[in-house]
Amino acid sequence: MLDTLQQKIETLIAPIAEDFQYELVDLEIKSEGGGSVLRIFIDKPGGITLDDCVAMSREVGAILEIEDPIKSGYRLEVSSPGLDRPLKKPADFEKFSGSKVKLKSHNLIDPDERGHLRKTFTGTLLGLDADRVKIEQDDKHGGVVMIPLDEISTANLVEEF
Repeated sequence: MLDTLQQKIETLIAPIAEDFQYELVDLEIKSEGGGSVLRIFIDKPGGITLDDCVAMSREVGAILEIEDPIKSGYRLEVSSPGLDRPLKKPADFEKFSGSKVKLKSHNLIDPDERGHLRKTFTGTLLGLDADRVKIEQDDKHGGVVMIPLDEISTANLVEEF
């Protein structure tokens, strides 16, 4: 049911993000502190400002008030995806090619067929090859690995300082 609710909310707010020329990066609905929180993550070239978050919050709040997809009380939060931006869509893996990433898989996998079963992979994102994410590992395993998109549970950028 949560996926359906998230899809409904995304359908309602995606046109708003598009009108503002923001990218709707992600949204999540979570129970926190005895209530629910709807978090919306937006981005744009050059980054998101506080004014951007306020403008998006006003518009989203108005449409959610009218459509009322969340039947219980909730708190709305709009923010930037942060330095550890999640990679969700296939296009994200192309857009951020050359960036440092950390991926976690749903299951233990051996993407380089060297007998190293694991769930966590870090390195430089090399983009997509068909339906597989290509990474040049920077850990003790080294080498290039190909991880099927449908096997990825989480993927985030890793900020370098």
